[in-house]
Amino acid sequence: MRKHTRSSHHLELRVHELAQLFNSMDPTPFHSKALDCEAETFIESWARGFSPKNPLHLTIHLQHMRPEGDPTALVTGAIHHHFSDKADLVRRDLRDLFWQGRISLLIGLAFVTLCLFVAEAIGQSGTSTAHTIARESLTIVGWVAM
Repeated sequence: MRKHTRSSHHLELRVHELAQLFNSMDPTPFHSKALDCEAETFIESWARGFSPKNPLHLTIHLQHMRPEGDPTALVTGAIHHHFSDKADLVRRDLRDLFWQGRISLLIGLAFVTLCLFVAEAIGQSGTSTAHTIARESLTIVGWVAM
């Protein structure tokens, strides 16, 4: 049986110096620096076109090498750290959004239930036009609020 390999996607960036990739206002150490907003947006917009199951490879071509030596491991770690932190933040935001959605659903269900019970009680208390209008109005208000 032949094993299917996932296709990988490759992005190459050319920068004059490493400082172009990272936020210059970020005071944290280099390995945990935030990416520059424009670099981050560019990488994310490129990656959005592909399936999350396919690996993405980023190659950075540096025009001026730092005198300290090869920054490959440091840059790789910083980029992985940045997107890992961002993924964690998005997961927390999504979890909070779902929590808020569940709470809103419970409130809506409670309100529509209350409206329907009150509408039923009004319907049983009389058959006049006013009772019918009140009953139907509560039913509509409950479902619209839901």
